[in-house]
Amino acid sequence: MRSFFVACDLGVESGRLMLGALHEGALTMSEVRRFPNLPAQEQGGMQWNIPELYEEVLAGLCDIGSYEEAVRGISCNSWAGDYLLFDSKGALITPAFHHADPRLQEGRNRVLARVPLETIYEETGVQHAPGSTLFQLGAEKSRRLGRAAHLLPVADAFNYLLAGVPRTEMSLASGTQLWNPLTRTWSRRLLDAVDLSPELLPPLVAAGTRLGPLRPELARKTALEDACVVSSCSHEMAAALLGLPVTPGESWAFLRMGSWAVMGAEIEEPIISEASRQLNFTNELGYGGAVRFSKQTMGLWVLEECRRYWKQHDREIDDDLLTHLAGSAPAFESLINPNDPRFLTPGDMPLKIQAFCRETNQVVPRKPGPIIRCVLESVALLHRKTLSELERLTGRNIGCIYLLGGSANALLNHFTANAVHRLVIVVPEDTTAVGNVLGQALALGHVRSLDEARQIVRSGARLQKLIPYAAAWDAAYARLSQLISG
Repeated sequence: MRSFFVACDLGVESGRLMLGALHEGALTMSEVRRFPNLPAQEQGGMQWNIPELYEEVLAGLCDIGSYEEAVRGISCNSWAGDYLLFDSKGALITPAFHHADPRLQEGRNRVLARVPLETIYEETGVQHAPGSTLFQLGAEKSRRLGRAAHLLPVADAFNYLLAGVPRTEMSLASGTQLWNPLTRTWSRRLLDAVDLSPELLPPLVAAGTRLGPLRPELARKTALEDACVVSSCSHEMAAALLGLPVTPGESWAFLRMGSWAVMGAEIEEPIISEASRQLNFTNELGYGGAVRFSKQTMGLWVLEECRRYWKQHDREIDDDLLTHLAGSAPAFESLINPNDPRFLTPGDMPLKIQAFCRETNQVVPRKPGPIIRCVLESVALLHRKTLSELERLTGRNIGCIYLLGGSANALLNHFTANAVHRLVIVVPEDTTAVGNVLGQALALGHVRSLDEARQIVRSGARLQKLIPYAAAWDAAYARLSQLISG
């Protein structure tokens, strides 16, 4: 008999509902509904349209209810930082601010006037995040907080809307910059810094906690009377790591690719030291109490800005052609330091790349192919630097890297495998939803252990394995190291 689970995967640009079917140790995933999630610039600032997002979730649940299958569980996952406020009757207090709202600068300044960045890191193990819950609360109005009964991160807020039970799951709590990973409780020192009453923060629960059935009116509306709302892994990255096909005893790291890349590993205890702070590593929680120790660094931002600039100036190039041109360009002709401040802001990115190469006495790339190859090789080599730092801080020798978001740029995937000299395993795009479903299955007793969950993933995953083969990357890494240190 098949057991069905619904993963509400809420992202900063779009959301989707995925239906997972578990049967005899095999899991199949189907997308039921996808919808945009775009902020609106209103008079009060940049805001999320939470009522519309909620209606999309309900519409997806109604679609699933029409299948007349016995859905066992429902759970939401989301990004970290943003939060929703509810009054004592459970009504949403609007607006729901976006993490890029201009008020954040004011909030950040207020918080840092009370608590320095070094202390925030010591308390939370989380690096400076301008859009964090902590800094957003620094900009909150006391009147709004005075009306509130609950403050919940986004995914936990949607679980509350579905079940009527306010709980904060610890993986998402760990991304607020209000939570201490050593004590595994809220940081009273930081709550005091933003004048936040602990009573506004619902009880903390571990990933894989049953919250209860759908609210009666929702159960009738969706025809999902037997579904239990579960607090699976509320943080999208925690869910994604639960959904990886990791082998027991394997020494692995993960790399999530996007405009910005995140590389890290799961460890048993947080690493909060001056070295980890200086190297910009963050500690957040994963499934089973594991610590997600990671660093954000440059991803595809520079490439995306080059494309945007060319498009604006009537030089738009098809992605496949651009990849072909980059692959055909000379290897290691020019490199950049992707973390150079000039590359962190929008503008004429090709010109910035050319200026960097000129200043460092390298061949100046003129055409799109050599420019893109320069960017991709440099980013891949930067991943090697991050991996070296990760191994040094954790004391581990990493054997392989699981790559999330690998569909973004196949050429960069191959460059990364060669640069880091490790097996790179490209995992499917639905890994977050898979982890969400498995967290529910574990909570409801349909899967007995984390090892069994990951065996289910291994048996059905479509994996692409990239084996490194080019020794020439060692000399290129030495060049990049000189560019960074110089």
